[in-house]
Amino acid sequence: MLDATAASARTIVLLGPTAGGKSDLALELARRLGGELVSADSMQVYRGMDIGTAKPTAAERAEIPHHAIDLVDATDNGFTVASWLAEADRAIDSIRARGRVPIIVGGTNLYIRAFLEGLDEAPAADAEYRASLDLSTSEALHAQLTAVDPDRALMLHPNDRRRIIRALEIAHSSGELASSRRSAWTEVEITPRRTDLFTVILDWPVELVNRRINARVRAMFAQGFVEEVRALQARGGLCMQARGAVGYQELLAITADPTRLIRAHELDSAFEACKIRSRRLAKQQRTWLRRFAGVKPGIMLSCDDSTTTAALADACTAALTRA
Repeated sequence: MLDATAASARTIVLLGPTAGGKSDLALELARRLGGELVSADSMQVYRGMDIGTAKPTAAERAEIPHHAIDLVDATDNGFTVASWLAEADRAIDSIRARGRVPIIVGGTNLYIRAFLEGLDEAPAADAEYRASLDLSTSEALHAQLTAVDPDRALMLHPNDRRRIIRALEIAHSSGELASSRRSAWTEVEITPRRTDLFTVILDWPVELVNRRINARVRAMFAQGFVEEVRALQARGGLCMQARGAVGYQELLAITADPTRLIRAHELDSAFEACKIRSRRLAKQQRTWLRRFAGVKPGIMLSCDDSTTTAALADACTAALTRA
């Protein structure tokens, strides 16, 4: 396998915007280097959330081992970034013990930052306090956060219930402001907790990746995304974190009543909202990718519509031999 010796001492961290071709490149690198993949997607941990999270297919998982996927039911409200980090570290140890190369595929900015640098010690979840907050509407919670932590409230949409509750919980449990903790964590240079990392960042022009996002969303709906969400609801619904996933939140709003036909304009609105949120996610990812690019050794690869997975893999393996 090409450059397996050079790669064997490395944990590859493959990053890029949503719909940017990370999964295809990860599979190709795994084939060439004898690797196994570790997902850093916060929504791929939930069983049954397949189409909307672009989870690897059964055939792909049969060919290349994948880790940190389908860990908990979508109703499980207790899975955290700490849970994922522990799972990822276990997976890497196991992969290395088999003499193979770990490839982290991201994913979720918070998960990647935690993997690179470790966790910020935030207050633990308070189930009793959360239960009391669940009695309030999202608008009321946002107003409450505005009174407690106006800077954080400005960062969050009034419907971003999960993050609003977490910010209120931090203030309630520690007396600290989530906005202050966030600034302290994001304004410093990333100091990797591991010495074996090699980062690969896919850099796409905004207009090109937005077109790819639109095509992906179109394909998701064609593959049965609406039916997937209805099936999840029939099996008990989704926990608060899972409900906030891009696409799922939009479809849950129009599929709550399984006996009612979805109107065409409702489906069109959900479709457009899913594209818009996906493009916003890509914008957030680009901001973080600029910070992750400072983690060395690594390579940033410029991509466009003519870029092939094989060419990207060639560039990665060549860079690995020089690292």
